Amino acid sequence: MKVAVVGATGLVGSKMLQVLAERNFPVTELVPVASERSVGKEVEFKGNKYKVVSMADGIAAKPAVAIFSAGGSTSLEWAPKFAEAGITVIDNSSAWRMDPTKKLVVPEINADALTPEDKIIANPNCSTIQMVVALNPLHQKYKIKRIIVSTYQSVTGTGKKAVDQLNNERDGKEGEMAYKYQIDLNVIPQIDVFLDNGYTKEEMKMVNETKKIMRDDSIRVTATTVRIPVVGGHSESVNIEFENDFDLAEVKQLLSEAPGVVLQDDPSQQLYPMPLLAHEKDEVFVGRLRRDETQPNTLNMWIVSDNLRKGAATNAVQIAEYLQGKGLL
Repeated sequence: MKVAVVGATGLVGSKMLQVLAERNFPVTELVPVASERSVGKEVEFKGNKYKVVSMADGIAAKPAVAIFSAGGSTSLEWAPKFAEAGITVIDNSSAWRMDPTKKLVVPEINADALTPEDKIIANPNCSTIQMVVALNPLHQKYKIKRIIVSTYQSVTGTGKKAVDQLNNERDGKEGEMAYKYQIDLNVIPQIDVFLDNGYTKEEMKMVNETKKIMRDDSIRVTATTVRIPVVGGHSESVNIEFENDFDLAEVKQLLSEAPGVVLQDDPSQQLYPMPLLAHEKDEVFVGRLRRDETQPNTLNMWIVSDNLRKGAATNAVQIAEYLQGKGLL
């Protein structure tokens, strides 16, 4: 199994190499691909060094699968070229997510939709992935009508420059700014650019991607996405209105049995999910489960996951694992 990682030198690309190694994906040959300025650099994988190659050389190497994490414009330009060469692309950017001809996949929910014809497969937004993994089993049982979500998102979602900004501010150093404002000791209620409706692009990603992944356009979603001074791990406060009433004990049972979910919900022991506990883990952690006492059939919950892993690299590798297991690679 020859595997290309496109954007291999970036924050998510590096995490993809780590996850591929940890999960023992059957890589017989690694093809690390990056922009021209990174060509010739070396990356390490399973104790071996590999030289980074250009996009064109990545295609010429004819890998079975190419996992992309190189930004939207790069994906729009290059993913079709890889696909035309018969290479299956799993793309982590926003480029293809809402394209009606492309599947948007979270393996626990909708991998069954994949076919041999799917040569460009979209990996959803990190904040959407963790939310739908937790909500899908409840949707199957009680049918979700409406979701109100507020996120508390790590600086790693922006990239290395943002991590550097936070660390510089903590150390009292001058440096390059990833954000318009200081992030240390602050909270920034803007992720991505503002759209004409007053929502940010990140907020509308959560709205639109949730419906597509869960295959239900009737679900109403409204989101507020917020950047906080945490390195690694997104958190979400989610209020879910169901069509049918639920039993809280049954909700906990469903979540404890759901694939990819870990229930951490014991107020008596002050047990609840936190980014610190989710760091470097692949699961989605759920807690603070309680009935919304202001209206019927409505649940409050708290969801935390490592955004570089399940929110990006792990989900992409899980898609590759599914394809490989089904003989689609």
